[in-house]
Amino acid sequence: MSSNIQITSAQLSRLVGLPDAPVLIDVRIDEDIAADSRLLPASERRSHRDVAAWAGAYAGRKVVVICQRGQKLSEGVAAWLRHEGVEAENLTGGFEAWREAGGLLVETGKLPKRDPAGRTLWVTRARPKVDRIACPWLIRRFVDRHAVFLFVSASEVPDVADRFGVTPFDIDGVFWSHRGERCSFDIMIEEFGLSSPALDQLATIVRAADTARLDLVPEAAGFLAASLGLSRMYRDDLAQLDAGMLLYDAFYRWCRDATEETHNWPSVPVKN
Repeated sequence: MSSNIQITSAQLSRLVGLPDAPVLIDVRIDEDIAADSRLLPASERRSHRDVAAWAGAYAGRKVVVICQRGQKLSEGVAAWLRHEGVEAENLTGGFEAWREAGGLLVETGKLPKRDPAGRTLWVTRARPKVDRIACPWLIRRFVDRHAVFLFVSASEVPDVADRFGVTPFDIDGVFWSHRGERCSFDIMIEEFGLSSPALDQLATIVRAADTARLDLVPEAAGFLAASLGLSRMYRDDLAQLDAGMLLYDAFYRWCRDATEETHNWPSVPVKN
């Protein structure tokens, strides 16, 4: 029987990575985190002990609460959130059910240190084209939905990273950058443990567009054209990032759900 207070792993997996995905709140205890520190994509860690203090921060949002087995902790936290007017469900079977179902889990060992507000902070070169939009999209959709991105002059990226305590990406000589023929987007998928058929296919498109190898996949030329068009439309890099999120959302959904679909006109053959 379906429940309006619970969601299954199969149901949640269809929502993860989408722009309107629910907020995922992980309330596992420290002992369970120590045994497996991975997190569901873009989830936030909270304690059940002070739920009354933080529940109001999720007003107006859809929330899914995760504990180890989907029992007392997530049930109780979700119930408290609903008491505060939040549309909250708990994950049936919890973290263990999600893991056993093969759901995406983010490796946390390489995550940058979070600021006092709980956000990861990143810096890269100004005037992004492909990779420097792709990486923020991946981070905000699958790693940290509150992540902050700074765009600065290329020559200043290392010093800004040092002085402001932020993590540089997509520049030479840093961890989060190109390796061989793979671009920064590939590296983030690998290091965060996010490999999946849809993201891997999107990574091929991104790599082809970002490294001038448009022969890799037929979608690359159109993807590059759209990316370059966005870079000409926006003078402000953050505005371009906001617009580019929609482009990546669309290509991700195509990779996940629509690669076999075709379109032609007329849809019904004309009879002579």
